[in-house]
Amino acid sequence: MTGTDPTGADPTGTDPTGADTPNRPVPFSLLLPVYEKDDPAHFARAFSSSVTAQTLPPDEVVLVQDGEIPAPLHQAVTEAIASTTVPVVHVRIPDRGGLADALTAGLAACSFDVVARMDADDVSLSSRFERQLARVHEGFDLVGTGMLEFADDTSAVLGRRTPPIGATAIAKYARFHDPFNHPTVMYRRAAVDRAGGYEDIGLMEDYWLFARMIHSGARVENLPDALLMYRVGAGAYSRRGGRKQFEAELNLQRALRSIGFTTRAQFLRNIAVRGIYRFVPVGIRTVLYRRLIARGFRNDHS
Repeated sequence: MTGTDPTGADPTGTDPTGADTPNRPVPFSLLLPVYEKDDPAHFARAFSSSVTAQTLPPDEVVLVQDGEIPAPLHQAVTEAIASTTVPVVHVRIPDRGGLADALTAGLAACSFDVVARMDADDVSLSSRFERQLARVHEGFDLVGTGMLEFADDTSAVLGRRTPPIGATAIAKYARFHDPFNHPTVMYRRAAVDRAGGYEDIGLMEDYWLFARMIHSGARVENLPDALLMYRVGAGAYSRRGGRKQFEAELNLQRALRSIGFTTRAQFLRNIAVRGIYRFVPVGIRTVLYRRLIARGFRNDHS
């Protein structure tokens, strides 16, 4: 799949679907973690797309540096901070502790209750925050969006991930799969805190948090339109498999069952289906992912 997305979103970084910028309903923070393996050029574009290129830019950026970073990346961080008039809180963690710890430290440093997430190698479309904040202003605690996948060139789209829409569909889908595209979310920190915050559960801290937010009564929604370009790097499909990923899957499913989020039957189904997926050959895993995940949401999970 190449060219622009059928929704009309422009994968080069502009988004013609957004309405005129409304009066800002509430201030919000942008939470962006960075670590040693992030590419300087990718980080620079991620920062620019989510700060200077937004129709509704954040009121502050909380940039969490998880451990020491190499000189080229440090230079990119310095230049990004200098490129914007938006205040940047640079949180430095001396020794890398992992994503859950980095996000926890970042949330603690955020000045505002509403927080948008961003990863250091993706690209936000220009109306992303404007459109999400409008839904948060309506009373939602967690709002995600659809996203387009790309490898190197944002004009060459590899796939589209459309999340479930509406609280009922989201809660139903969450019993089998993460109902949010995690790099796209905007949430209320108070709702995150009520759910217990980020916890290190081994590679699946986002899904575990979102499930607990749903379980604790958070109001959730997704925008179907693709408002973020998600970079699919080399080895993306191989990383979704293997013993380590299976162990993380098992830990997650046990945790979901322990709080009553899933039934015993759902637990056994998830281990069988999602567990087997971790061990199939990479080629088969890629085909399954493209057919079942990256081309859109199928509302058929019980």
